Amino acid sequence: MISYTYELPFKLVNEKAYSNWVSAVILSEDKQEGELNYIFCSDDYLLNINIQYLNHDTLTDIISFDYSVGNFLQGDIFISVERVKENAKDFNVSFDEELKRVMIHGILHYCGYKDKTPKDEDLMRSKEEEKISMFHVEQSK
Repeated sequence: MISYTYELPFKLVNEKAYSNWVSAVILSEDKQEGELNYIFCSDDYLLNINIQYLNHDTLTDIISFDYSVGNFLQGDIFISVERVKENAKDFNVSFDEELKRVMIHGILHYCGYKDKTPKDEDLMRSKEEEKISMFHVEQSK
């Protein structure tokens, strides 16, 4: 089950379409869907989590807590909407595309993909692009 929580004035336009997409991505990786929670928040909200749980005093676009067991994917994915907007500008992509990239990034981590080495990061980016292409509904800003 995929759920969405909003800690700021932002809401996905079509939660069902996003849920269907995330479910399809999970199946495409031969995994099973468990309890997945997306929490959309501000930079400050995510910074506090980063400091409290990871001892990192830096802004980030996503923090995911992985509770998966084997192929059964479960976890909490916190996304800073402010960071996604800034990154979209910095990378010269639409907010919609950057949001999808960040949303699926957490799921790909749960599937076992890493991004700490250049080789792993290249594979992660390739997988992000592959999975983004599976989604066909636009998100308004």
